[in-house]
Amino acid sequence: MACGDTLSRTARPLAGIANAAAGPRWDAVDSLMREWQPTLIVVGLPYNVDGSESGMSAAARGFAGEVERRYALPVHLVDERYSSLEAETRLRSERESGMRKRRVAKGDVDAAAACVILERWFTESH
Repeated sequence: MACGDTLSRTARPLAGIANAAAGPRWDAVDSLMREWQPTLIVVGLPYNVDGSESGMSAAARGFAGEVERRYALPVHLVDERYSSLEAETRLRSERESGMRKRRVAKGDVDAAAACVILERWFTESH
């Protein structure tokens, strides 16, 4: 997950929330929603490389719909293709330049990918 500021159009990573066996961990999402009090939510929509819907697209749309119902906030879907690759490239570059001291873990990539997705929304909608 990531949070952002529509004025500065910047995003910063938050803690990742892994799905439980039964689905999203709504208690953890609820906690972040209370803490950050967003005015809208951006959800990544996974597409295939050719732009067609992937097997996960329906699940992402379902999640977005549930988020919209639960929190009564507008939800925007954003193409998330290559967001993890872009995030990993950014993190590795930070590590090589010395800006980042520790190794890049999967959770770091996921949080950075959430930032990439949010930044795409800033670019596309403003």
